[in-house]
Amino acid sequence: MIGGQDIVFAPLLPWLAIAAITVGAALMVGLALWQGLRGWWLRGLAALALIAALTNPSLLSEERETLRDIALVLVDDTASNRLGIREDQTLEALEHLEDRIEGLGDVETRVVRLPDGPRNTGTQLTTALSEALADLPRDRIAGIFAVSDGQVHDPTDSMDLPAPFHLVKTGEADDWDRRLIVRNAPAFAILGEPVTLTLRVEDQGAVPPDTSSYASLNYAINGGETMNAMVPVGEDMEITVTLEQGGMNVLQFELEEAEDELTTRNNAAIVQINGVRDRLSVLLVSGEPNAGQRTWRNLLKSDPAVDLVHFTILRPPDRHDGVPVNELSLIAFPTRELFVEKIDEFDLIIFDRYRRRGILPNSYFANIARYVEEGGALLVVGGPELASADSIWRSPLGDVFPARPTSRVIERGYRPEVSELGQRHPVTAGLEALVPAREDGPGWGRWFRQIEMEPDRGQTVMTGVDDSPLLVLDRVGAGRLALLASDQTWLWDRGYEGGGPQLELLRRLAHWMMGEPDLEEETLTATAEGQRMTITRRTLEDEVGNVTVTQPDGETLDLELTAEGPGEYRTEWEAPEIGLYRLVEGDLETVVALGPQAPREFEETIATAEALQPLVNATRGGVARVEDGLPELRLVREGRAAAGRGWLGLTPRDAYLTTELRSAALLPGWLWLMLAAGLALGAWLREGR
Repeated sequence: MIGGQDIVFAPLLPWLAIAAITVGAALMVGLALWQGLRGWWLRGLAALALIAALTNPSLLSEERETLRDIALVLVDDTASNRLGIREDQTLEALEHLEDRIEGLGDVETRVVRLPDGPRNTGTQLTTALSEALADLPRDRIAGIFAVSDGQVHDPTDSMDLPAPFHLVKTGEADDWDRRLIVRNAPAFAILGEPVTLTLRVEDQGAVPPDTSSYASLNYAINGGETMNAMVPVGEDMEITVTLEQGGMNVLQFELEEAEDELTTRNNAAIVQINGVRDRLSVLLVSGEPNAGQRTWRNLLKSDPAVDLVHFTILRPPDRHDGVPVNELSLIAFPTRELFVEKIDEFDLIIFDRYRRRGILPNSYFANIARYVEEGGALLVVGGPELASADSIWRSPLGDVFPARPTSRVIERGYRPEVSELGQRHPVTAGLEALVPAREDGPGWGRWFRQIEMEPDRGQTVMTGVDDSPLLVLDRVGAGRLALLASDQTWLWDRGYEGGGPQLELLRRLAHWMMGEPDLEEETLTATAEGQRMTITRRTLEDEVGNVTVTQPDGETLDLELTAEGPGEYRTEWEAPEIGLYRLVEGDLETVVALGPQAPREFEETIATAEALQPLVNATRGGVARVEDGLPELRLVREGRAAAGRGWLGLTPRDAYLTTELRSAALLPGWLWLMLAAGLALGAWLREGR
């Protein structure tokens, strides 16, 4: 390219034919030279003129428009580059670069913002750089600047950049940080058995020399009592905890803030462990044989996680009916073993239509009452025996009953109904929706017997004849007791008059008594999907207050809950950032973690150029610390070092845009022929002398 013009060829013959003619002409000129003809060189020039005419050369002229060079500036807006004074440094560096680039003249600035990566991918700087370069003409890129702390999480060693790459590094030289790492945590744990977690505390950066080699670690389980331990820094440590609550358990760990550390965002960790029971031990004690026994056995035996011990006591020890001893049971009823020695090993005890027969003395019933008060679960299914003089209510066990029988047995058809309170209680909430409704009430079938009860305390969640209590639930000390004033749930199991949700009712009842978290009456829970948090409050009260949310940065706000159904309130909230959130409503408190347990943005928080050094070295760029002063910008020739003390360089690209093309023949065809003829004539005249 000379002066915006170029010579192009449009051959009149194929290039192969022109090449053959050229070879022939060269042989003829060579023959003339060998024979000593004095005009051989004129013959060669004539042949050359003819060959040039066959190539049809023309002069191509261009009209060009000079294009401005581009300086690409990547601005790191991720969480790690907002720590301390880095956000202010980033703003200052961006303003400085824009001002200096504008002062270079024919260079324009393109700014690309780099937000937090989705799904905990961290800072994806080279990905953003590749996308930006794909949208820009590479032959106009004069320089690339990254204003960042240098903490990037995608590969940087395989990029081909068209211009020098420079890192304008934020952060301070004396930055240091302490973080908590969860090395190992199981997803499941057996209730009542110790489980071990492995944690580690690490210090990074310019750690002050007077910093202690031990850190104070606070931890709590399910928002309970906070415990404290002094743990070593820089060493793996094991913490043993024992889970007592079934379902998802939230373990919260938090380091106390150290003096002058960069951030506390990585001082906390949430570990979620699903607490499962090894085997549920259930003791079912039946009185007279009845149709409901099979229902209970089918329910409990169908669950592989249940160890069922079932005894049916038919014959008291003082009964003398002449039955030969060898026809009686060979195993004596182990009353002392079950109700004294091993009673605390059972998760649930069920008395199904049992009456006092003289087999269990009052001291045993008192021990069962003690078992309930200390955390056990008791379910009493009442038949006519509950209203008789032999009722177990008349034993010391009656002291923990939430209602007392009036000795009246009601024998008539009725449909059980969920009470107004039961509509809000998780054991009975939504039961009516499981069966198509009738015009006169719930869609399930009738029962035909009920023991009249007078409630003293507890929660009546189902009613029967004349709205009298049918199912009463109560918390007794640390334990739970349920009283079902009818023995006819089996009618639903048999499908009488359409049946009913018998299996679901008994399943919920058993799981509530064993402390299943999903069936607690008063709960505050939160689930997260991405940045969206769903907060649910379940209560037996008619209204609830606002939920106070404490954000990862310590700021608080109140969220109003909306009624979604009886006893259930909910709200959704778009959280501003990932991290640990604390929620409080009344006496209830819970925690929820948005994003991963250890966000990649806070795994490494100390500013560094190490990750981006391959790009800097490959393009002969440079690294400038904002703390040491903002660099000046210079224009440097391509291939030379583009950085020095206090300055960074851009390479001019001299790019242009062709706006018009003009083509003209180098010589007319007739002139080529005249030139060739003149040379040939000259050769003939010279040789003819």
